[in-house]
Amino acid sequence: MTQPPVPPPPPPNVGVQVRCAGCHIILTVGPGLTEFICGTCNLPQMLPPELMPASTGGSVPNNTTSSNTTNSTRPTHMKAASSHVPALGIDPTKIQLPCANCKAILNVPHGLVRFSCPQCAVELAVDMSKVKQFFPPPPRPAPPAEEVNEVAIEVEREEDEGGMVGETFTDYRPPKLSIGPAHPDPIVETSSLSAVHPPEPTYDLLIKYDLESSKSLSCLQIETLVYASQRHLQHLPNSARAGFFIGDGAGVGKGRTIAGLIWENWHHGRRKALWISVGSDLKFDARRDLDDVGATCIEVHALNKLPYSKLDSRSVGIREGVVFLTYSSLIASSEKGRSRLQQLVQWCGSGYDGLVIFDECHKAKNLVPEAGSQPTRTGEAVLELQARLPEARVVYCSATGASEPRNMGYMVRLGLWGAGTCFKDFQIFLGALDKGGVGALELVAMDMKARGMYVCRTLSYKGAEFEVIEAPLEAEMTDMYKKAAEFWAELRVELLSASAFLANDKPNSSQLWRLYWSGHQRFFRHMCMSAKVPATVRLAKKALAEGKCVVIGLQSTGEARTEEAVTKYGLELDDFISGPRELLLKFVEENYPLPEKPEPLPGEESVKELQRKRHSASPGVSFKGRVRKAAKWKPASDGESDEESETDSAHESTESDDEFQICEICNSEEERKKLLQCSCCGQLVHSGCLVPPITDVIPSDWSCHSCKEKTEEYLQSRHAYLTELLKRYEAALERKSKILDIIRSMDFPNNPLDDIVDQ
Repeated sequence: MTQPPVPPPPPPNVGVQVRCAGCHIILTVGPGLTEFICGTCNLPQMLPPELMPASTGGSVPNNTTSSNTTNSTRPTHMKAASSHVPALGIDPTKIQLPCANCKAILNVPHGLVRFSCPQCAVELAVDMSKVKQFFPPPPRPAPPAEEVNEVAIEVEREEDEGGMVGETFTDYRPPKLSIGPAHPDPIVETSSLSAVHPPEPTYDLLIKYDLESSKSLSCLQIETLVYASQRHLQHLPNSARAGFFIGDGAGVGKGRTIAGLIWENWHHGRRKALWISVGSDLKFDARRDLDDVGATCIEVHALNKLPYSKLDSRSVGIREGVVFLTYSSLIASSEKGRSRLQQLVQWCGSGYDGLVIFDECHKAKNLVPEAGSQPTRTGEAVLELQARLPEARVVYCSATGASEPRNMGYMVRLGLWGAGTCFKDFQIFLGALDKGGVGALELVAMDMKARGMYVCRTLSYKGAEFEVIEAPLEAEMTDMYKKAAEFWAELRVELLSASAFLANDKPNSSQLWRLYWSGHQRFFRHMCMSAKVPATVRLAKKALAEGKCVVIGLQSTGEARTEEAVTKYGLELDDFISGPRELLLKFVEENYPLPEKPEPLPGEESVKELQRKRHSASPGVSFKGRVRKAAKWKPASDGESDEESETDSAHESTESDDEFQICEICNSEEERKKLLQCSCCGQLVHSGCLVPPITDVIPSDWSCHSCKEKTEEYLQSRHAYLTELLKRYEAALERKSKILDIIRSMDFPNNPLDDIVDQ
């Protein structure tokens, strides 16, 4: 057994390798230089203190696995650092990653997720999901001169400069606050953000002592409360109140942080808050988070359960609390044209300075779409709500709220563009980021953190391994899924047939199919989740038998369906609630096309009114009787004008109309009071001229034979028409009832949470 040969020491005076702070390429800095200029982006910069020569205050360990070496000292002066010098000390079989603290380029073996930097001894973690396997490219034939691929040359140049670079993380602890317990899970932050320190905290929380005693929020959640409240005290140059962006990853506890913000503002007398999220089910999570921070007195009102009238009216009675709504509700409106957005603005009132929380705010990311597309209504509504409530304390909350620069268009309260900034509008801001390349958005995030308007932490999965397990469908679930698919196909045919009677109602037909396909997607999402329950239960039992702790994440708990079922059936339920069944029942009950239910036949008074309307619409019929002039002729005096004569004549004619009328049957003249007048057509007749003559007491609503005959014909035809409509309505109602009975008789899985608990 012989010892392996000792590798030769690195050649002297080779300099040190660092990553440019501007364009992120790897530079080789000459020995003794502490200040240099990047030869690619011309950015002046200097070595970090950890890589300074010994005579300038820095020191480098003798034994290191880093590719950075420093061996001599020279007077400091500016020189251009070379990006084309071979990267001495780089192991091509490993991944080259920058240290988050000293920025040294480290050779990291494949698969290593946690290690210590040999330069500064800082503990580092690697996000393996962002690091692909690196292997030297195979030799390739040189392309012809006329087919030079500039993109390929650029890729080769990056590979020659040290390989693919992954993103590193450092453990996160609030650097300037020590309130509250440590977070229950390990939290990390990207190396770029960790290099930036937030501003000094100056805000004093009113609920600080309550939080310290209850320990309901961790130190980093309390840090978010402080910086968000501190940011909300500022105003932008356009006079709108500044906003805050919570970009923490999943599992850090954004919901409880939001609840803490609502509780803090409640103590300041701001008793109203708007909480906008992606699903109505999350209303129960909001209630739970408020209870956890001690805000049990704050009511949470689901907007989709409320009418479109004023929320603070006497009938609704919501004068304070949290109004919880979805982005779909934000763009909704009633049949009378009343919008939810206008309803919320009215409830908040002028000068509203409470919280407006855009939870999962990435739903508004398409406000500025790609070329050829239109802005979404959700993005426009989010923008309008902020414009109409300029004093509101806006909080953007999402782990993916700004995955690319274009998606930030709705975040107007961050003050990154607009009046008083370097960018006149968002398009200029977007153009500057596009010119900055892939690292521009990262620089924006660093600037936002330095200005105290942004936090972004994530859970640390130390050495965690993920495995995708295929859950085969069991025979029972396969049968359920097949029958459900067949039923949805048959239901579509039923809806097409039923909507044939509503062919003239195009808006309702369009709305029907939108609801059909959205319900279709939600239904089969529930089915797919339920199909995974048996495999999940087996894995959980196996892990518990091995002494492990099991955490199960669900896309939806089905609490909303359960709540609706309890309201519908009462508290006495015989079995678990099936989310797919309740969803299908609700869709058919509320959206099955039914013909309009016919109105009952009109009463006696209504018949008279119909008679009058019909007669008034008939041409050639006069309500005035024929009149024969009975006044004597009198010559006009010399002093009378022609106009006066005409006036007297008209007056005289009117008087004769009141006194004498002509019978429509015998055409003889008679006093008006001795004639009968039809209450429908208005004609005047003698009672003796009628066949048979009328000798009894005559009612005031008497009508002639012709009007009676027409009315009876009309009523008969209308009765037949209404009878046919009623048959159609009852047949459709019976068909709808049969469909509901079929749904109730089908086998559907229970809510996944209930099945997991039951098993």
